Amino acid sequence: MACKPHPPLMKKHSQTDLISRLKTRKVLGVGGEDDDGEVHRSKISQMLGNEIKFAVREPIGLRVWILISAVAFTVMALMALVFPNQLYEVVFEEELSTTSISIRLYGGALLSLALIMWNGLYTAEKVIIQWTLLSEACYFAVQFLVTSITLVEIGTMSNAAILLLLSRVLFLVVTLAYYYHLGRRPKKI
Repeated sequence: MACKPHPPLMKKHSQTDLISRLKTRKVLGVGGEDDDGEVHRSKISQMLGNEIKFAVREPIGLRVWILISAVAFTVMALMALVFPNQLYEVVFEEELSTTSISIRLYGGALLSLALIMWNGLYTAEKVIIQWTLLSEACYFAVQFLVTSITLVEIGTMSNAAILLLLSRVLFLVVTLAYYYHLGRRPKKI
């Protein structure tokens, strides 16, 4: 029996066949525009999303502000933990008559906030930066209220306390301004 040689197989090169490639991409659901107007190059990028879409357009000076906040919170926390009586005397211009545990607990809370600030400094995610700024703003608002009420109860208004209150209002305004600008949607061009 003589074997007939088989004709060589004709391979279809889908890379060179443009119509076939377009049909395949259409079946897979990639290559076309989605609802947001983005063109996905693969099913994986369509599923995972485009990282450019999540890139944060940061306001000018945001990272510097978070760095200043992180350093300030860390320094204040360490002062409250190590020198609680002196920190109280600077603000209220009188000696701490009770135990210093409340000032040390305040230092621990400040240190926790400082860790949040340091985390917010090194992240690129918009949501984490927003929560960092919001927690900082809440701290400044609560500290302003607590310090104001305490000063009214004591009945003294020292220069250091007034300076502290004014600085807290200023820090609150700056933090809320960054929070507002970070939360705005960018204008489409």
